[in-house]
Amino acid sequence: MTRPSLSWREHCWRFTRRWLYLVHRWAGIAGCLLIAMWFLSGLVMMYVAFPALTDSERHAGLPPLDLPAVRVTPAAAMAGAGLDRFPRSLRLETMGTLPVYRMVDWRGQPHTVSARDGTRIEQVDAAAARDIAARFAHAGGARWVETAARDQWTVPNGLNAWRPLHRIALDDEAGTELYVSARTGEVMRDTNRAERFWNWLGAVPHWLYFTPVRADPPLWRQVVLWTSGVCVAVAVSGIWIGWLRLRVRRRFAHGSAGGTSPYHGWMAWHHVAGLGGALFLLAWLASGWLSVNPNQWFPARNFDQAALERYAGQTLPRFPELDGGALAARLDGMAAPREIRMAWQAGLPVLLVADAGEDGLAGLAVRTIRAIRADDGKTPALSDAALAAAAASLVPGARVAGSERLAQPDAYWYGHHQPRRFPVLRVRFDDAAQTWAYIDPANGSLLGRSDRSRRAYRWLFNAAHSWDLGWLLRHRPAWDIAVWALSLAGLVISVSGVVIGWRRLFRPRRRS
Repeated sequence: MTRPSLSWREHCWRFTRRWLYLVHRWAGIAGCLLIAMWFLSGLVMMYVAFPALTDSERHAGLPPLDLPAVRVTPAAAMAGAGLDRFPRSLRLETMGTLPVYRMVDWRGQPHTVSARDGTRIEQVDAAAARDIAARFAHAGGARWVETAARDQWTVPNGLNAWRPLHRIALDDEAGTELYVSARTGEVMRDTNRAERFWNWLGAVPHWLYFTPVRADPPLWRQVVLWTSGVCVAVAVSGIWIGWLRLRVRRRFAHGSAGGTSPYHGWMAWHHVAGLGGALFLLAWLASGWLSVNPNQWFPARNFDQAALERYAGQTLPRFPELDGGALAARLDGMAAPREIRMAWQAGLPVLLVADAGEDGLAGLAVRTIRAIRADDGKTPALSDAALAAAAASLVPGARVAGSERLAQPDAYWYGHHQPRRFPVLRVRFDDAAQTWAYIDPANGSLLGRSDRSRRAYRWLFNAAHSWDLGWLLRHRPAWDIAVWALSLAGLVISVSGVVIGWRRLFRPRRRS
C-alpha cells in the first residue's frame, strides 16, 4: 500500500522542523554553557563591580591643596596647555606635593600644567608614580610593579588617552594596587585582591572582558553580538520546540513533569523549566544583545559639544584671574579643599570645591562639594526658572515644555550601581525626540540627558536585564530575592541543557 504524497506545505514544515531541532540541539550545547556562565557571573556582579576609581575615592585620596603655592591662573594654565577653547573639564588638585591644573579637551585628550610655575607635565616616571600612589593611599610604602599600556583591570577604552599606566602595589593586607598615568601622574584606578578574585568569576566572563578581545573594541563588539545572538536563536528555537512538544491532556508515567511533557529526567526539567521561564530568558538574552547598542540604534546619554558650550555660555579659554590668594579669599576659610573644579554653568563662572572629612578610604571621605561663584565668591543663586531658561539653548528650535524638581528617584533618574544627585531639576523640551535635561539646582551643573529613545532603552535593557524596577530597588532585599529566583530558573534551563548535550555528545555508540 503506497503512502499518500505530501503537499508542498507539509514538505516545508518537515524541513523546517528538522532544522529547528538540529539548530537547537547542536547550537544549544555551546549556548547553554554560555547562558549558565552568564547567570552565575551575573549573580557575582550583583555585589562586586568591575574595578573603578569613584569620585569619592579620588577626592578622599587627593592630598590637601596648598593654595599659597598656586601662582598660575586658570587662563594662563589653559594657554600653557595650548587650548584655544574652554576645555570639557578643568580642575585644580595636588599631584604628589605639586598643585596642578588638569584639563580634558573636547577631543578627550588630557593636559596637566603645574600651578606653581606653568610647566607642562607630559611624562611621569616610575619613581614619581610610586610617590604619588603612596601619598594618595596615605600608605607608608609603595612598590612599582610594571608599566604597561593595558592589563586585565585597565581594559576599558576610557583610559586610552592616559596610557601607559604605572601599576603600583601598596603591599597592604587588602592587596591594593593603584594605576598611575605615565602621561599625567593621575591615579586612574584602584583594585584589591578580593575585587580581582571575584571579577574573574563576575564581570570578566560576563562581559567577555578578556584582555586580548577587549583591547580591540570592534572585535569585542562583534564577539558579544554573535555569542548573545546565537543564544537568542537557541532560546527562540527552544520555545518553539517546547510548545510543539507540550502535552496538557495526556498523563504520562511518574517522572514526566506532571503530564505536561513527554520527556523524563533532565529532559523533562529542561522542557518544563524552559517553557515556564521562556519570556524571562528570551528578554534577558535579547537585552544582553542590546547592551552594546548594535548599529548605534540608541543615542548618547550626554549632550554633544555644541549643546554643552551653548549652555555654558563661554567657549573661549577664559576664567576669572584667580591665583592661590584669590582662591583662598573665595573659599572664605574652607578647610582642606581636595579639588577645585572650574566651569561655566549657565553663563556664570563657578568653582566646585570638594572637601574631605573622616571615615573613608585610608581615614578620609568626601564630606561636601560646595559651589562658589568665581567672580564674586558668592553662592550661586539660580532659580529653577532661570536654569530652565538657560537650558533652552541645549535644544535649538525647541521650546521648554515644562520643568520639575525631583527630590526622589523616579523610573528614569535613579541610583542603582551608580549614585544620582538629588534634588535634581528635570527640564522637558517639545522637540521630536522629547528631550529631557537633568540639572543640579545647587550649582547649575548639567548632569545628564534623556530622550524617547534612551527611555525606551531603559526598559529594553536595564529593566529586562537587571530588573532595576523602582519598587524592588526601594525595598531591598526584594530586588536581590527577585534576581536570585529568576537567575536560578535560568540556571535550571541552562544546566539541564548542558547535561543533555554532554550525554548526547558522549553517549556510547551501539555495536553493530
